[in-house]
Amino acid sequence: MANAPFIARGGLNFGANIAQTFKRAALAFQAGNLAQATSCCRLVLAARKDQFDALHLLGVIELQQGRPAEALHLLKKALKANPRAPTVHLNYALAINALKGPAAALPSIEKALSLAPNDALALNNHGHALWRLGRNEEALASLDKAIAIAPSYADAFCNRGNVLCALKRFADAVISFDRALATNPKDAMAWHNRGNALWELKKPDEALFSYDRSLALNPHDVLVLMDRARMLFKLERYEEALPALDEVLRLSPDFQAALNVRGNTLWRLKRLDEAIASYDRFMAIAPDDPELLMNRANALGEAGRFDEALAGFDRSIALKPGYPEAHWNRGLLRLRLGDFHGGWSDYEWRGRKDDSQGRERAFRQPRWHGAEPLTGKTILVHPEQGLGDTIQFARFAAPLAERGARVIVQVQESLKDLLSELPGASDVIGPAQEPPPFDCHCPLLSLPFELDTRLETIPNSIPYVTATPERVAKWKARLPDNGLKRIGVAWAGSPTFVDDHNRSIGLPRFAPLLSVPGLQFFSIQKVLRPGDQDILAAHPSVTHLGDDIEDFGDTAAIMASMDLIVSSDTSVVHLAGAMGRPVWILLQHAADWRWLIDIETSPWYPSARLLRQPRLGDWESLVRRATDELGRFAQRS
Repeated sequence: MANAPFIARGGLNFGANIAQTFKRAALAFQAGNLAQATSCCRLVLAARKDQFDALHLLGVIELQQGRPAEALHLLKKALKANPRAPTVHLNYALAINALKGPAAALPSIEKALSLAPNDALALNNHGHALWRLGRNEEALASLDKAIAIAPSYADAFCNRGNVLCALKRFADAVISFDRALATNPKDAMAWHNRGNALWELKKPDEALFSYDRSLALNPHDVLVLMDRARMLFKLERYEEALPALDEVLRLSPDFQAALNVRGNTLWRLKRLDEAIASYDRFMAIAPDDPELLMNRANALGEAGRFDEALAGFDRSIALKPGYPEAHWNRGLLRLRLGDFHGGWSDYEWRGRKDDSQGRERAFRQPRWHGAEPLTGKTILVHPEQGLGDTIQFARFAAPLAERGARVIVQVQESLKDLLSELPGASDVIGPAQEPPPFDCHCPLLSLPFELDTRLETIPNSIPYVTATPERVAKWKARLPDNGLKRIGVAWAGSPTFVDDHNRSIGLPRFAPLLSVPGLQFFSIQKVLRPGDQDILAAHPSVTHLGDDIEDFGDTAAIMASMDLIVSSDTSVVHLAGAMGRPVWILLQHAADWRWLIDIETSPWYPSARLLRQPRLGDWESLVRRATDELGRFAQRS
């Protein structure tokens, strides 16, 4: 609706004393002196109880003071005195909207339009109400008509921007907000909504600028502060998001969304006790919120409070049956605890999550669910997540072949040559290749569930990945050999992984390992991050090979010539484990589910050794330990 109620201005047809008294009321209203305006209106009504202008203005004053029920009573009387006054119908609609919402207000707005079809204010309010009701195309038509009549109508442009956002026409919405701001640069709401549209367009810097402009005009707007904080969280700028959320909660201590996102922010920062405390504040207000219970359970799980975490997930799912995110997160914890029976079942919910990148592909052929016989059948197995996942779960081609199936394995292009001789696979194809005819299909990461895999039945016939002799020979000729043991190293996984800043150790913290004497190091890190090149240059014992690695076939050939691979949790360790090469995996304290808890060996990769942070975030102690043990490794014959 309009930012402020609209009052009628017109000639007066009554005695001079009443006219003068109402004139004083109107002047007082325009000056913002509502008490004097009210007093004058009441004097007019004491002399003439059905005086239209006084009833209307008094109704507007009641609206502005947040008393819509009283306003409605007065505006009804005004309409009785003059039922053909469009502005009163509009203000009546404002009062109805405040009490009952836009659906109840719409007939009064449409009555105003029937009396004044070219009234820009009525068209604007009509568009606003239709937008609130989700009738966006109709809303856009009304607002466009309002703007055609009043080309500098800032409120109509702002409302039009909101409608365009609802239609997901975000670029057009920004243009509309810009038109509003060109007329009224101090419209904090337009700056706010412009920021939301820019965020949808993945222009975070411009969005942040708009939020900041809005807050400069209205520093205590908790909705803008909240949207700004939420954006910073999604950008993984957690250290900036936290004070923004604290400011929201200072202004609105029981703002549930802020308490939730603050808990999530602290969780991402691995300040788990504080995260749980934030969730607990939220629980005191909304003890049965499924999302809160799930988020709190995630933090409890990382804090090692496993029973409480599982109970939290169970409660979340009981309150919201079929909650994909809660099932999936519970599945991760169950798998981490070695409960494969329950874990794989919950893990099947991953494709239903709102943010899922692993939605199940649609094929004409049926999905295989484990019970259907495979003898004489052809099954297509297809990837859905990262390279390390594909390497880890490619082993399940062999059990399918043992059931009599012809197995077609589709993999990412960079793994195609590496896995071309995968045991059990009749064909290994890339993502762009049309598969040969097949009878059924299954996502690669669903195979453990469909095969009812338990800890003791993980297929671990190692190696199931080998480097080709030609590539081994090529790389062996290129690697310098000074008679020292060769150590392949990597320190970071994909930067797009949501928890990469915790999972990947990074070269600055990894670097002390590169100073262990008596060893020659070979960097198989494919992508260097800012500052990595300078650190490598300061370690002459390191030969960086990453720039010359074309695909995982090259990485495998290099590993074949290494005595040991040392890495944080990346696809490199999956390749080393699948090849049966000795590998040390440096893990964060609450490591990924596949590394389980409190063990130094892996049921997935018998040649792997798991070295864990002793405390949350404590890479330094882990690196000191690994450095000492690497020194002893160098001295072994």
